[in-house]
Amino acid sequence: MTDDPPPLRYRLLTGTDDRAFCKRVSQALDEGYELYGSPAITTHGDTVTVAQAVIKASR
Repeated sequence: MTDDPPPLRYRLLTGTDDRAFCKRVSQALDEGYELYGSPAITTHGDTVTVAQAVIKASR
């Protein structure tokens, strides 16, 4: 028996715009989260950073 806390209803995923970030968003979708709003993107030199909010409807 584990005492894991309930899943968060809101998460903001951030990271470098790469396959690993897309995998994290895909995993959240597989866990029942839905995209919330549009993704955000910014650059700092050659680094591209993205953010995507996801929500999980309460049951």
